[in-house]
Amino acid sequence: MIKRVQSVIRLMMVLIAAVVLAGCTDDVGVDQHGQKVAVERLEGQWLVINYWAEWCGPCRSEIPELNALAPELEKQSVGVFGVNFDGLQGDELSQAAKALGIEFTVLAKDPAERYGLPPSDALPVTYIVDDQGKVRERLLGEQTAEGLKARLAALRQER
Repeated sequence: MIKRVQSVIRLMMVLIAAVVLAGCTDDVGVDQHGQKVAVERLEGQWLVINYWAEWCGPCRSEIPELNALAPELEKQSVGVFGVNFDGLQGDELSQAAKALGIEFTVLAKDPAERYGLPPSDALPVTYIVDDQGKVRERLLGEQTAEGLKARLAALRQER
């Protein structure tokens, strides 16, 4: 009887540890409004991840394209996310996103490590990540909504 109780206790400890560790790995942080971003918004779907900065002229031109594209792609299970190149957080991130008129979700926590995104010294840079979390494309320079849709369609057909 004592061995059985010890086994149950060990099993419970393993389950608790697994739940705690799973919660740590699924942390994707908050958005530009301070709202938690659910991991489900990034997992199991294609992603367009755009790095931008206030001082980047082409970024300013590209943002309206991404704003228009985001709701359209959401219907196709493709998420559009922004990341501030300068690593702004909190109120600074919120103010910068508002100043640029960004309507799509801006991640406060850089997903580069999560997806193995190669670093870039140039802006804007946009990554296309497939539904398995693999980087499929790195696009340097200003992108258009039509160009991104065409590139996504081609990559999705390759599968």
